[in-house]
Amino acid sequence: MTTAVATTVTVPEVSFANVSKTFAGATVPVLQGINVSVERGEFVSIIGPSGCGKSTLLKLVAGLSPVSEGEIAVNGMKPKNAREMVSFVFQDATLLPWRTVERNVALALELEGRTREEVATTVHRLLELVGLDKVGKSYPRQLSGGMKMRVSIARALATRPRLLLMDEPFAALDEMTRDRMGEELLRLRGEQDWTVLFVTHSVAEAVFLSSRVIVLAPHPGRVAHEVVVDLPYPRTDATRESEAFDTLVNSTSRLLREAHKL
Repeated sequence: MTTAVATTVTVPEVSFANVSKTFAGATVPVLQGINVSVERGEFVSIIGPSGCGKSTLLKLVAGLSPVSEGEIAVNGMKPKNAREMVSFVFQDATLLPWRTVERNVALALELEGRTREEVATTVHRLLELVGLDKVGKSYPRQLSGGMKMRVSIARALATRPRLLLMDEPFAALDEMTRDRMGEELLRLRGEQDWTVLFVTHSVAEAVFLSSRVIVLAPHPGRVAHEVVVDLPYPRTDATRESEAFDTLVNSTSRLLREAHKL
């Protein structure tokens, strides 16, 4: 007698199958032949020269722009059907200046039709999570750049996303604030276990944050290299000072230079 054994099929959190994108009127695709799979819980950074399609890649995943060829799946669904599980954090915090910190974070919850009590409870929890519970009544103009980005992240987390798309969110910050925000982001991810696709121009930032780094070549944008970052979590200042970190940053920088020439 043969006993059937149940098997579990794991669906990637994001999958790109031969994805290309050409904008109307363009003769050269901005992205071509992208084949990448991102597993649940991964932190994947995307680096590459300016104009290689990094931001476009995120917009395709978010369903903000259609693919020209190929297919993208988010947890097995088309991007337009998976929007409820995806949040997008842009380089600019994009806060509404006439709304307080609390009301900026509450915006998505209000649009979902949550009760006033639900909104207040969730907003308070999120502001505590990002260390801004003392400035909830303040307006964006009263905040530093790092604080604005924390508000933007809190707002993105309000809908409890499975997948967080981040397009150079720390680019406008000074180096020390940027490093601190990176550590804070990893702490939050450790608590909430989302998958992250993160675009950056900084090789060191990509290596510090990520479990894997994808290097794009330009004209058209395509995957040139993938780097597995086998540094242990949690990542701290000791990580940045380690020989293993320096080695990975140097080798990834070399691959990025090679990608420029492809």
